[in-house]
Amino acid sequence: MKKHLRTALWVLTGLIAVNFLVTGLRWAVAPSGAAEAFNMSLFNGAALSSQIGDIGAFFIGLGLFVLLGLVTKKREWFLAGAILVFAAAIFRTLAWLFHGASLMMQFIVPEIVIGTLLLVAAKKLTADHPQKPE
Repeated sequence: MKKHLRTALWVLTGLIAVNFLVTGLRWAVAPSGAAEAFNMSLFNGAALSSQIGDIGAFFIGLGLFVLLGLVTKKREWFLAGAILVFAAAIFRTLAWLFHGASLMMQFIVPEIVIGTLLLVAAKKLTADHPQKPE
């Protein structure tokens, strides 16, 4: 992979990590806006605690996995992020197929694209992938 393409992939992957981190922080500090961005209503009581905790942790963890992949150049971190993003797309699809949820393609398609990008990053941006001189 040419150096400028590798740099572009690194920057794009970094922006995705920042977006996940910001989304996770938003669940902590402004959950009503975060929920609205996902076409969700905020729950009440214990369910609200689970909603904010689980969704916030998902996005913070995902962002940290991607950043750790970028910093350490270890494939496993990108793969962990890809697994989470693909799992979200799969579970959204299962919710539609079996539980009467709306088919949310506006979330599923980006999740598939981002998961694929993380797989590419795992292949091209890691120490396991020796860089050839250009």
